[in-house]
Amino acid sequence: MSIHALSQDHPDPLQCGRFTLSFERPLVMGILNVTPDSFSDGGSYVTRADALRQAERMLLEGADMIDIGGESTRPGAPPVALDEELARVIPLVEQLRGANVPLSIDTYKPEVMRAALAAGADMINDIWGFRMPGAIDVARDSRCGLCVMHMLGEPRTMQAAEPVYRDVVADVREFLVERTDALLQAGVARSRISVDPGFGFGKTAEHNYTLLAHLRETAPGGKPLLPILAGVSRKSMLGAVTGRSAPAERVAASIASAVCAAEQGASIIRVHDVAQTVDALKIWLATRAAVRRS
Repeated sequence: MSIHALSQDHPDPLQCGRFTLSFERPLVMGILNVTPDSFSDGGSYVTRADALRQAERMLLEGADMIDIGGESTRPGAPPVALDEELARVIPLVEQLRGANVPLSIDTYKPEVMRAALAAGADMINDIWGFRMPGAIDVARDSRCGLCVMHMLGEPRTMQAAEPVYRDVVADVREFLVERTDALLQAGVARSRISVDPGFGFGKTAEHNYTLLAHLRETAPGGKPLLPILAGVSRKSMLGAVTGRSAPAERVAASIASAVCAAEQGASIIRVHDVAQTVDALKIWLATRAAVRRS
């Protein structure tokens, strides 16, 4: 069964730099962290050669997109100097541009956004939801795709105290509506915007599973439907249920969460384990197709 089997109720295509992304099926976004301290694979791909090999591996395994990050956003992570982040990510964007696959830059710094777009990036994945001064200007002045993520607090402190919400689904949706409206009012086309509820970013395990169960409800309403990006891969919410303390031990749970996210309406699934996720989604799509035929 082809992974290109149709799903239902998918959003309209997303304008994403050089590409137009179609969502007849969930797209798999491979994570490429070029950091020494990311929670799961920190230090694994800090050399350019290792990072390029990992990107090639993920593409061979079926990744539809690559998300390049030069600063860890794990709970408690310290910020990275601008020059250091630029040095980590810009050469990779330049070298991967010829791979003919959408390249996303995982950053909240407008200077990195602008440099990455000039180097050939197609999407900005911003954990701060384009709240940094100048971020909306960069978004407005380009044709790239945008991912607006919800985060309560900031990486250094977001899990230091018990996160509190009135209603986590409604509160996350309200934030995403506000940030999406800010982009629209600045002149950004709705066809360029996707949203991410921010699993693990200022949420308890209970909050995270509530968001996963109600994923479609976190997205702002209106037409066209906004694609939802889900990033649950290897996160502590999985360890909270399975008892697996090490991120590398959470691969099976990550695959299960990817299928759950697809079932609940995710259009882009951001993962460390590309081959396993692609295989799992093929089975999910084949089953859905069989249900429709019966």
